[in-house]
Amino acid sequence: MSAPDDRLSDSDDRLRATDDRVRDDRVSAACDLVVVGGGPAGVAGALAAALRGLNVVLIDSGARLGGQYFRHPADAARAVTPGLDRFLRQARALGERAEVLLGHQVWTVTRDGDRLTVHCQTPDGRPVEIRCRDLLIATGAHDRPLPFPGWDLPGVLTAGGAQALLKGNGVVAGGRVVVGGTGPFLLPVATGLAAAGAEVLGVFEANGGLALARHPVLALGKAGEAAGYGLAMARHRVPYRTHQAVIAAHGERELEAVTVARLDADWNVLATRELACDTLAVGYGFVPQIELGVELGCQTRQDADGMPVLAVDGRQRTTVEGVWAAGEPTGVGGRHLAELEGRIAGLAVAGAPVPGVLARRRRRMRAFGEALHHAYPVKPGWQSWLRDDTLVCRCEEVPVARVRAALALGATDARSVKLLARPGMGWCQGRVCGYAVACLAGEQPRPPRRPIAQPISLGALADLDTH
Repeated sequence: MSAPDDRLSDSDDRLRATDDRVRDDRVSAACDLVVVGGGPAGVAGALAAALRGLNVVLIDSGARLGGQYFRHPADAARAVTPGLDRFLRQARALGERAEVLLGHQVWTVTRDGDRLTVHCQTPDGRPVEIRCRDLLIATGAHDRPLPFPGWDLPGVLTAGGAQALLKGNGVVAGGRVVVGGTGPFLLPVATGLAAAGAEVLGVFEANGGLALARHPVLALGKAGEAAGYGLAMARHRVPYRTHQAVIAAHGERELEAVTVARLDADWNVLATRELACDTLAVGYGFVPQIELGVELGCQTRQDADGMPVLAVDGRQRTTVEGVWAAGEPTGVGGRHLAELEGRIAGLAVAGAPVPGVLARRRRRMRAFGEALHHAYPVKPGWQSWLRDDTLVCRCEEVPVARVRAALALGATDARSVKLLARPGMGWCQGRVCGYAVACLAGEQPRPPRRPIAQPISLGALADLDTH
């Protein structure tokens, strides 16, 4: 198999020419559709629209297409992610029919009449602007962590972070690894690390192992995949423990051990034990990246897990004219659903009919995604794991005690806690701690209020005002 960079080399040459044109004119020639995000949803949507004659530009901040799920090294022959070959064929077809701007980070979108302008910057900070008629938001999601004592130690990382290191760079996060949290995503992380040579000491699932038993029809379609992970874990002798969670990490300068607790149904601690390890990969679901849609005024809804997502209709249209969304921004449901929604959006933008079979498959997959949320919820007992000195916001080093003090002073929601105690005011702007702060404040997470979706230079901001 040739490397993706070779497959898309012709497209890369055209993209460099596009970059030169943009550099001179400040705004490129208007296109029909800009797709933000190069994962399964974005590539499927861009390809579907391009195949029907639309002038499409896809923008992604990564060095290669793939998003988080299809993250892969430059030598794709070393990658073993299920479905990657098919995705690379789609990427090659897209590169032959559309502009693909890699390494470009979109930070805002503005409107001028019936046209949208997508503002992004290159890795060296040079501003690039693309005008379009329609916009497809396929920006994916990021890990949703929960704070606990010691989670800021070197050696503690998110489950998605551990997988990204392995998939993208072939780097095994550690030698003796513990995987914890909730949800089926823990299984590919654990089996991937074990297959790469790590000693995975256990997968600790805070909820029950038969959480989908109440949805046997929906679970049946995933039985083969689950069985594959089960066989892989048995082959590598990875224990799988339910109703257990990592509630603390220990070490002087780096991770040396974790405290594993047996939990009741609400995640209150029943008993604990200590386990020596050098790496902890932990994950409690995902946070959809919806900043661009919220900036443009798109209405949101609460997903089954309480997270805000963009509201779309049966053709993936948001409530704002010319703005579409697919994949995790409309609700986390896995890469198959993301690809399907992207394809539907691409057809709809191009004015093509959406086959009924696609709509039915989407309803079935969306139902399964919602069942997963119900099967693997975050229970309130995790707050009992916290000590007063446990950091909630690592950027601003805000401990639990300061959040509780803000609540005692009269803070009634996450925003007022932020104003009094500063959680969410650091580099990540609440992306890491926002969910935890909302839970501590006793409310569901709200849509992000960020006029700038990604960090940019002051020069880029000044340039927006000038042009």
